[in-house]
Amino acid sequence: MLYVDREEMLGQQIVELLPQLRAFARRFERDPAKVEDLVQEVVSRALANLDKFTVGTNLRSWLFTITRNTFCTHFALRKRETAGREDCVSEQAWVPPSQEWVLQMSDFIRALDELPSKYRTALELVLIEGKSYEWAAEVCDCPTGTIKSRVNRAREQLSQRLT
Repeated sequence: MLYVDREEMLGQQIVELLPQLRAFARRFERDPAKVEDLVQEVVSRALANLDKFTVGTNLRSWLFTITRNTFCTHFALRKRETAGREDCVSEQAWVPPSQEWVLQMSDFIRALDELPSKYRTALELVLIEGKSYEWAAEVCDCPTGTIKSRVNRAREQLSQRLT
């Protein structure tokens, strides 16, 4: 019988979980390079702390927790960074006018108000408030497929009215 070292076995399992770890990291970062950096740091931290992992527990969950915590740490650090000179408005020769955005928003609100109430309600619940289709279906007392259809029709009508 071959003796397999505990750390070697866990290392192999971490390698097998890399695709799932990358997919989970994509929830936090959109840039593929940042996803890879996050995964690399997570694997580095996991390997450095293998002695803290309890065999028999869920390795995947442990790695996902490290991923989330690492992202939160980096997010907090990025939030504290100060803006550089390049982003300073006073250094720019001109700043684009905001009036166009105000007009576009008033057009959007007007088009949204013109939608039939069942479409507007579905659109507001799902797209504006970010609720799930299932939750919106319960609120509107209709099947989930109906909510999806209403949201799609509302988007089409908004698109036609705004072009």
